[in-house]
Amino acid sequence: MNVAALPSFVGAFFSGATAFVVGWRERGTPHRAFAAGMFALAIESLFNGFALAAFSDDENFFWEKYGLIAMAFLPGVWLFFSLSYGRGNYREFLHRWRFVLASAFLIPIALAVFGQKNLIVSTNQTDYGRWMFFLGGGGIALNLFFLAGAVLVLMNLERTFRAAVGTMRWRIKFMIVGLGVLFAVRSYTASQILLFHAIELPLQALNATALIAACALIARSLFRAGHFDVDVYPSHSVLQNSLTTLLAGIYLLVIGIFANVVAAIGGDNAFPLKAFFVLIALVLLTVLLLSERVRLRASRFVSRHFQRPQYDYRTVWRKFTEDTASCVGENDLCQAAIKLASDVFHVLSVTIWIADEKQEELDFAASTFLSEAKADELNLEKNEAADLFAALKKRPEPMDVDLSREKWAATLKKIHPSEFSKGGHRICVQLAVGGELLGLMILGDRIGGIPFSGQDFDLLKCVGDEIAASLLNTRLSQKLLQAKELEAFQTMSAFFVHDLKNAASTLNLMFQNLPAHFDNPAFRQDALRGIGKSVEHINCLVERLSLLRYELKIKPVEFNFNEWISKSLADFEKNPGVNLVKEFKPLPKISFDPDQLLKVVTNLALNAKEASPRDGQIRVGTSQVNGWAILSVSDDGCGMNPDFLNRSLFRPFQTTKKNGIGIGMFQSKMIVEAHRGKIEVQSEPGRGTTFRVYLPVKT
Repeated sequence: MNVAALPSFVGAFFSGATAFVVGWRERGTPHRAFAAGMFALAIESLFNGFALAAFSDDENFFWEKYGLIAMAFLPGVWLFFSLSYGRGNYREFLHRWRFVLASAFLIPIALAVFGQKNLIVSTNQTDYGRWMFFLGGGGIALNLFFLAGAVLVLMNLERTFRAAVGTMRWRIKFMIVGLGVLFAVRSYTASQILLFHAIELPLQALNATALIAACALIARSLFRAGHFDVDVYPSHSVLQNSLTTLLAGIYLLVIGIFANVVAAIGGDNAFPLKAFFVLIALVLLTVLLLSERVRLRASRFVSRHFQRPQYDYRTVWRKFTEDTASCVGENDLCQAAIKLASDVFHVLSVTIWIADEKQEELDFAASTFLSEAKADELNLEKNEAADLFAALKKRPEPMDVDLSREKWAATLKKIHPSEFSKGGHRICVQLAVGGELLGLMILGDRIGGIPFSGQDFDLLKCVGDEIAASLLNTRLSQKLLQAKELEAFQTMSAFFVHDLKNAASTLNLMFQNLPAHFDNPAFRQDALRGIGKSVEHINCLVERLSLLRYELKIKPVEFNFNEWISKSLADFEKNPGVNLVKEFKPLPKISFDPDQLLKVVTNLALNAKEASPRDGQIRVGTSQVNGWAILSVSDDGCGMNPDFLNRSLFRPFQTTKKNGIGIGMFQSKMIVEAHRGKIEVQSEPGRGTTFRVYLPVKT
C-alpha cells in the first residue's frame, strides 16, 4: 500500500469511530449533525485514500471523483452543526439562516450529482510522480461553495466561543479548536485548488493530517463532562470584530509567505512533511493561547515582578460600565455581570440568583456553567430560602462558603455545586442596596485553585454593590415603564369609552322611543339616520385608533408641491367661514406620498380653522431653505400654552378639543418623519399658531 495513503485511511477510521460514538450515545439535534458531519468526512477521507493508493489513471480518476461527491455533503451538514452546537437558542439561528442552509445543502449536492462528468476533466502525472486532477466548471464551483461554507462554519464557531464564558468555554474549547484546525486547513487546500484549478494528491494528505489532529482534539473534548450540554446565547447581530473575518481578509498574504517559506526550506518535494509540522505548531500555539491557566500565570508573573497592582480598577469599572450600559432587562444585566466576574477574577463558575420582591424565593438569573434545566433542579424550598435570607442579612460582606459548616453554607453549596476538586473555595457575594437583598452571586472553580485575597474580597464587595445598584435601577425602570403603559391604556380607554358611551346613549334613547313611535314614518327616518351616524362615528373612531397598531409605509411620487397643495385645499376653501390666504413661492418637484401627506395638510388646516375666530385668517405658504421644502400653516387664533406644546402636543390621546381624541398631530408627526422630514410649531396664547412642515428636496 502507498505510504501516502495511510493518513487518509487513519483519518477515515478515527472520524468514523467518532461519528459512531457520538451518534450512539447522544440523541440531540447538534449530536446528530455532528455524527453526520464526521461520517461524511470519514467517507471522503476513505475515497481520497483509495485515490492515493491507486496505481492507474482510471482508478485515480474514479476514486477522486467520488471523493468530490462526498465533499458536497460537508458544507450543509457542518454549517447546520455550527449554528446549533452549544447554543440554547439554536432554533432561532436555524430559522434566520434557513435560506443559506438550504443553499449549502442543495447547490453542492446538485453540482456533484448532476454534473459528475464536469467535476474532473483530465489527469496528469508531474515530474515528481504525483498525480494532478484538473477540474471542470462543476468541480471549480463545488470547491468554491465548500470554501465559502468553511469560512461560515469558522465564523459561527468563533461566535459561539466568544459568547461562552467560564466553565461553558472550558467544556467546548477543544471541540472548537479541533474543528477550527480542520476547517482552517480545508480552507487553505480549497483555495489552492481554486487557484490552480487542479487537485494535487499531497493536498489530500494534508487534509487527512488535519482530520487526524481534529479527531484527537475532539476526543479530548468528548472526555469533558457536559461538552454538549452548554447553553450559550450569542447575539443575532452581524458579526463584529471577527477573527475569522480578519484572517480571511489577509489570507492571500499568508499564502504567499507560506509558499516562500516552503520553497526556502526544500521546495515542493518536502511540502507534506513541512506542512504537517507547521500544522502541529499552530495547533499547540492555539491551545496554549486559549489556556486560562497560562493567561493567569502570565498576568501574575507580570504583577509580581514588575510591581503592578493586582487589578487595574479604572479598567474594571470602565469595562463594567461599557458592558452593562445597554442592558435594559435583568437577564441581560446578569449575563454581562457573570462574564465580567469570570474575566476579572479568573473563575470558571459564576452564578447569579435573584430574590423575588417578597424575598421568599430565589430565581435563577445567569450562570457560566449551569443550564436552566439544571438550575430548575437546584431550586430551594421556601423554608430553605427564608433561612438563607435571614442568615445573609447578618453577613453583608463576601463570605467563603466552604469554610463554614452552618446551615446557610450548605444551602449555598447546594445551589452552586463544585465542578472541580481543585478549584478552591466558593465565595458568596450579596447583591444588596440600602439593606434590601436583591440577590446573590456565587463564584467558584478559580483557575489554579488560587485562594481569594483581601484585595479580591474588597473588589468583590464593590462589584456586588454596583450590580445591585444596576439591578435596582432596572427594576425601577421596568416599574416606571409599566406605570406609563397603564397610564396610556387608561387614557385611551377614557376617550374610547366616552365616545362609545355617547353613541350607546343615542342608540338607547332611540330604542326606548321605538315602541311608541314606530308607526311614525318621520321617526323611522330619524332613527335610521341616527343609527347610521352612530355606526359611522364608531367606525371612524376604530379606524383612527388602529393607526397606532401598524407600521407606517409611504409610497412617494414626484409632484409639483404648490399645485398639489392648491388642489388639496380646494374643497376646504368652499367651507363657510374660511378666509384662506395663499403665499406660494417657486419650488422644484419633490417626492412624497400624496395620500398620506393629504392627512397632514387637512389636519393642520382644520386645526387652524377651529382655533381661529369667525373672521380670522388662515395663511398657507411654501418656501425653500437649505435643501428643505417648507409648508407653513398659520392662524391668528387662541394659540397654545408652552406646557402643552412641550409635553402633550405630539403625544397620542392629548387634546384641547372637546370632541377630539388626540391622534391627529401624533399621526401627522409620524407621516412627516416617514418622509425623512420634520415638523415644527410656534405658538403663543392669544397670538395664534404657526406649523411648519419640512420635506427634503431631491438634489
